[in-house]
This record gives sequence, structure tokens and C-alpha cells, in this order.
Amino acid sequence: MAAHQLTLSVPTTPAAVTAVRHQAMNAITGWETELDDALMHTAELVISELVTNALRHAGTGQVSLSVQVVEAGLRIEVDDSNPALPQLCFPLCFPDEHAENGRGLFLVAVLADRYGADPTPTGKRCWAEIALPTRSGQEIAVSLPLQRS
Repeated sequence: MAAHQLTLSVPTTPAAVTAVRHQAMNAITGWETELDDALMHTAELVISELVTNALRHAGTGQVSLSVQVVEAGLRIEVDDSNPALPQLCFPLCFPDEHAENGRGLFLVAVLADRYGADPTPTGKRCWAEIALPTRSGQEIAVSLPLQRS
């Protein structure tokens, strides 16, 4: 199986989320993997939420998106230049029902099989993994190394 990986630099503009999401989904669609419609919709929403959060909190710094098929499934990573790690809730924390925002990571937590945030030398990386289903409904193992850019 060929390596399936996409890395994009994200412009810090209001239209960036839509453009990057479309680029990523077009690339994923072209990969020869068994990604069903539900997984594709989940990936689309997770990409949107992680990129939106990065743009909201990184200011004018660098933001990049990486999507790749790894052994655990589809891994989505967004790097930004803000070193402040998001407040991740384990177990799941519900957002304030009256707040106008603050639901992005809640949605990621609900949709992804694994998620987290790690410090990097230039800021942080927020990531999520979505397991790839097989026809029998169990996770598929894909033998591709995790490559960081």
C-alpha cells in the first residue's frame, strides 16, 4: 500500500478553514483506502474543528494540517505557534450551554477514537485519530509508519 499523507500550510485568513478542509477531503477521497461515508464526514468535521481552533488561538503564527493513514487509522494533526495547550477533558466535559463557542474540542472528543495535544519546539500539535473500519466492523490495521513533517 502506498503512503497516504497530506501536509498543508494553513493561511491565517477567515476562508482558510473551508479551503483547507476541501483540499484535505479531496486528497483523502483519492487515496485507495476503505474509508466509508461516516468516516469521511467525521474526518471532515474533525479537520474543521482542529483548524478553526488553531486559527483562533495562534494569532498570526504558522498553522499546518497533516492528515495521514497510520496503523491506528486516520490521523489528523494541526500544528500552530501558540504554546498554550488546550484544556482537554478526560472524561468528557460538556460545554456551557450558554457559551457562544467552546464546543470544538468537545466535538473532536466525541467523534475521534483518540485525541490529544502535545507541546512542540515551535508551539503545539493538536491531534485526533479515527479508527478505520473493516467490512466486519472491526478496526483495520494499516502498516504505514507515522511520519512527522
